[in-house]
Amino acid sequence: MIAGMPEPVAGAPDPPPASVYNIANALTLLRIALVPLFVWLLFMDGTGWRIGAFAVFAAASVTDKIDGDLARSRGLVTDFGKIADPIADKALTGAALVSLSALGELWWWVTTVIMVREIGITLMRFVVIRYGVIPASKGGKLKTMLQVFAIGFYILPGPLDYLRWVTMGAALIVTVVTGADYVVRAWRLRRASRS
Repeated sequence: MIAGMPEPVAGAPDPPPASVYNIANALTLLRIALVPLFVWLLFMDGTGWRIGAFAVFAAASVTDKIDGDLARSRGLVTDFGKIADPIADKALTGAALVSLSALGELWWWVTTVIMVREIGITLMRFVVIRYGVIPASKGGKLKTMLQVFAIGFYILPGPLDYLRWVTMGAALIVTVVTGADYVVRAWRLRRASRS
């Protein structure tokens, strides 16, 4: 039972599926649309542009929380949303990491490790979905939060190097650990479905 959803009434017909045209999906599409604007602002010179890039990144990151809460609480979960939401997340964080590395502000190996993990796990989700759904773990939510904060610190101008390194280091560790955990859970799910 999803928290915030009303209890089903015994004998009542199933509610109709949510329309793909809903506010949660609109916010997901907005997040995708903000990615090019964010990248453009990030590559502009000057403190004002950097603050603008941070504002767009922060706004796009907040929509991720809002659209998920709306979809669950109002029964707006759709197949489109299940696919588009992780794509929007990866597009935003991926664009930020690649851009920061291209600007020489973040080591490329950090971007590579995170992107390989994110893309690999996303592809694995599509492979194992026929065996069942692996729910998001608390570690996965922590990973996302740490990545967003770390990227935000890198975007912000100012002498924040220590904060950037510590937060990105923590994000990198949690990203790798949760990726390994997901691989193990996917392997167990596949094995259980075949036995």
